[in-house]
Amino acid sequence: MLVYAVKRLVAVVPIVFFVALVCFLLVHIAPGDPLVSILPPDASAALEAQLRVTYGFDRPLPVQFGLWIMNALGGDLGTSIASGRPVLAEVLRAVGNTLLLAGVAALIGFFLGLGLGLLAGYFRDTIIDRVATGIAIAGVSVPHYWLGMVLVIVFSVRLGWLPAVGAGSGAWSWNWSHIQFLILPAVTMAVIPMGIVTRTVRALVGDILNQDFVEALRAKGLGEGRIFAHVIKNAAPTAIAVMGLQLGYLMGGSILIETVFSWPGTGFLLNSAIFQRDLPLLQGTILVLALFFVFLNLIVDLAQAAIDPRIKRS
Repeated sequence: MLVYAVKRLVAVVPIVFFVALVCFLLVHIAPGDPLVSILPPDASAALEAQLRVTYGFDRPLPVQFGLWIMNALGGDLGTSIASGRPVLAEVLRAVGNTLLLAGVAALIGFFLGLGLGLLAGYFRDTIIDRVATGIAIAGVSVPHYWLGMVLVIVFSVRLGWLPAVGAGSGAWSWNWSHIQFLILPAVTMAVIPMGIVTRTVRALVGDILNQDFVEALRAKGLGEGRIFAHVIKNAAPTAIAVMGLQLGYLMGGSILIETVFSWPGTGFLLNSAIFQRDLPLLQGTILVLALFFVFLNLIVDLAQAAIDPRIKRS
């Protein structure tokens, strides 16, 4: 297990470098001047040149990339052009909010998807299977930003049960005054992973139940409860991998949901950075999200190897 973990860690290094390079290039090849957001309309050429030197935009791209990497390794992602605050502080605060939202949404999606998938797989070609499959298809088909707006109209505007936007005042705590802000965006984000996990687990359970070892277990007289435990153990590695990827997608693809609900996370921060053409903030946010996705995949790989010994042997 230790050798496998070391190999995976070594393989992550070139991936991280390539991710950083892509983040840097994608932001710089986008059209527009990043200084437009802070330069007054009547700014002089001398002021513009001074700001370019201050933010390092006067240097060649390879030099900018090298300096950015060196500073990022030291924990310095630069200063936001729009706000003047350190990028790392803004990104970490937003990442915490997004991780909270994505984590709750992933738990809801995973457990609902696991339950529906197990029911659909065990009762294939029955009304239970059709209902569970229909819910899963609806979950992956409905645009989540549209679903978010519908939930706001129903539960916030019409019924007045839950707040429509924001994350509550003050530091986050697990009380109703803050949790009520989390419910609608978390449910909206959970719909897609719930549908994907349901479809995946249904296919896995159906395939496992048709394997010879299940018939052998039944022939030996094991009860359905023991057989169910064996089915879950065999389905767990793939289910964990799918859920790990979904958590990464939720972290990186939350921009629409967080914009609809004005949730102060990385998606909302990215949206602001894009419209303000704030290159340091945009680069830092994309880099942190990409690194989170890379290391989340690493954790999922190690968890799979811990559960399934066949992965370690391969």
